[in-house]
Amino acid sequence: MNPNDDRFPSAPDTGAVQTPVRAPAQPDVPTPRRRGPRPVPPGVEYHRVLAGDKRRIARGILAIVLLVAGLFAFSIVFSQAAAFVDAQMGRTNPAAGGTDYTPLYHGATMFSLALLIPWSMLIQRWLYGVKGASLHSVVSRFRFDVFGRALLFIGPFWLIAVTVMNVSAPPEQTHWPVADLVGMLVLTLLLVPLQTAGEEYGLRGLVFRVAGSWNRGPRTALVVGVLVSSLVFTTIHGAGDPWINLWYFTLAVSLAVITWRTGGIETAVVIHALLNTLTFLLLIALHIDIGASIADRSAGTGSPILLVPSVTVAVIAAVVWLRTRRTGPALTTHPDPHPVRV
Repeated sequence: MNPNDDRFPSAPDTGAVQTPVRAPAQPDVPTPRRRGPRPVPPGVEYHRVLAGDKRRIARGILAIVLLVAGLFAFSIVFSQAAAFVDAQMGRTNPAAGGTDYTPLYHGATMFSLALLIPWSMLIQRWLYGVKGASLHSVVSRFRFDVFGRALLFIGPFWLIAVTVMNVSAPPEQTHWPVADLVGMLVLTLLLVPLQTAGEEYGLRGLVFRVAGSWNRGPRTALVVGVLVSSLVFTTIHGAGDPWINLWYFTLAVSLAVITWRTGGIETAVVIHALLNTLTFLLLIALHIDIGASIADRSAGTGSPILLVPSVTVAVIAAVVWLRTRRTGPALTTHPDPHPVRV
């Protein structure tokens, strides 16, 4: 453009210094905070989902304390409610210091442990911001195909070991009213699988993950996670017999290893549910005093026969490990862009 061209008149020169016009300052826009649960990190093993830059040991201890406190609180509340109802019918169940192992008491104790499923999910969501559904598996859902294969291929061998354990030296029989037998049978089939699932979500799920987040190295974290979850599981059962404690600890370690390799709690639920359900069914069928049979874990009540299920479950864990030696443990998938909030 030619500045001398009349078609483009210039502004009159006033002699003043021209101050450039600045654009108005934009207000600081705060970064929007993430809403909803924190996404599950992709490509990590089941026990590393809660791991981060910080080890957060104090928070993990709080999570374990809350889990155990909930376990005992639920049990006390529901068993005492059952004791009150039983007392109205002239029966004194173990919650009231009696020996009447009634169907109502059985159902209350099993249901109270089943509540560990939502309780574990709530603790994880509250303390770690991770959705509760991730406790199912590395894909944040319960994999019924994994559950079915475990039931089909592991179930028959496991049932044999459990049967040998229970019929080797059965306690003395007692009288069972027909109504109690029917009630115990129905409640066992309905609630015992949920009771065992509650323990798995709490111990092999939440505690395994919490302790597995205390170390940055995945292998060290695995060892710590397995040991801590197994020790908590053994301790809460309160056994005073070394054979029983060895059995509980071996079961817990084996289930933790299986959970790690398969990337979820489905197989552990199958093993634990078959163990407890068949045990109760055999006691009912043989008219055994269940209260005396399962409540007494003092020194001298165990025996070397417990090595049968201990070795069996350890072999099952070894087979699961060997079958996944090429693929390695299952890893989490990429986070869902539309996660289900729990």
